[in-house]
Amino acid sequence: MGNLKDQFFLNPEYKHLNHGSFGACPKPIFEDYQNWQLALERDPVDFFVNKGNVQLQKSKEALGKYINCDADNLVYTMNPTWAINIVAKSLDLKPGDEILATNAEYGALDRTWKYYCDKAGAKYVQQEIPLPLSSKEEFIAAFWKGYSKNTKAIFISQITSMTATIFPVKEICERAKDLGLLTIVDGAHVPGHIPLDLQELKADVYTGACHKWMLTPKGCSFLYITPEFQNDFDPVLISWGFDADVPGKSKFLDYHQLQGTRDYSAFLTVPKAIEFLNENNWEEVSKQAKQLILDNYKDLCDLFGTEPICPVTSEFLGQICSVPVNISSESELKNTLFQKYKIEIPVFRLRDMVFMRLSAQAYVSQEDVDYLKDAIREIKETTDIIR
Repeated sequence: MGNLKDQFFLNPEYKHLNHGSFGACPKPIFEDYQNWQLALERDPVDFFVNKGNVQLQKSKEALGKYINCDADNLVYTMNPTWAINIVAKSLDLKPGDEILATNAEYGALDRTWKYYCDKAGAKYVQQEIPLPLSSKEEFIAAFWKGYSKNTKAIFISQITSMTATIFPVKEICERAKDLGLLTIVDGAHVPGHIPLDLQELKADVYTGACHKWMLTPKGCSFLYITPEFQNDFDPVLISWGFDADVPGKSKFLDYHQLQGTRDYSAFLTVPKAIEFLNENNWEEVSKQAKQLILDNYKDLCDLFGTEPICPVTSEFLGQICSVPVNISSESELKNTLFQKYKIEIPVFRLRDMVFMRLSAQAYVSQEDVDYLKDAIREIKETTDIIR
């Protein structure tokens, strides 16, 4: 993977071990992004009225093929948080209704659900998932303990941001369907990371980020909704697509795709991103990055005197892992790693646990991880940050 480091703009003075937070865009894709921005500025009227819409459809068709869904069943959004706000605000929740999630969901989306549930007198159920996990079956059993006769929908991450584990979403969706529940999946970390086939998964609602592991510029995500439910969701913004003078293919597309004057150049880079992944044999690149996680997860836990929070296998781990740490201050460890050792890596608290999350991408090598390990050893020897 070393030869791909030059494809990224990342500051070479730092070890960038935090791809999971905001991604990193390779130079050829970023150049494509700038070309679209320039095309917009050269002829803004024709771009917004004609050319841009044609290219947007081509981009959606490329994405639809990549994740196996009809392009007209998805719209682009700036991020998954925007997408879930579309869903949560339109669910017509009633007092006593429940949304079943886990206690490992992304914080911004926890806040989204709590806001709309509180407003409706409904309940956001954050079912506890025991850590460490021993098996997929244990997860499934724990999750469904949160189900009740009041459960209206399930909301679950396919790969969590906080615990960095892969959840058995397909099995959860299958059971939810049997129970007549709406299935809403947060796949922010999935596209370009692990295989995604929306026809096989059969979630009713799915959102994913293209600007993370698919490597597009920032602000490029999507919302997929099956045709059965598309008319149930209002847009966050009411704009020209509402009661459109010239209706498009569907109300879903009119409502959510036409949002006034916004620079959607990032959306148009998806075909280039897919081309970049294919040209660079990304399946193999990703395989090597995943192996880097499997090879180092246990060693990193040992340095902190902790244990992995899941089986160290590809069933639970992709290109990212969260290492439990015993430390006096999460901010002190993060700042020390960044300021003294020039390592960019997140350290954060999730309820009563603190994690250091390692991301492996094409620009991360075993030497980079070894450098992190050496830094941790030195911190242990010279400070009292690590207990």
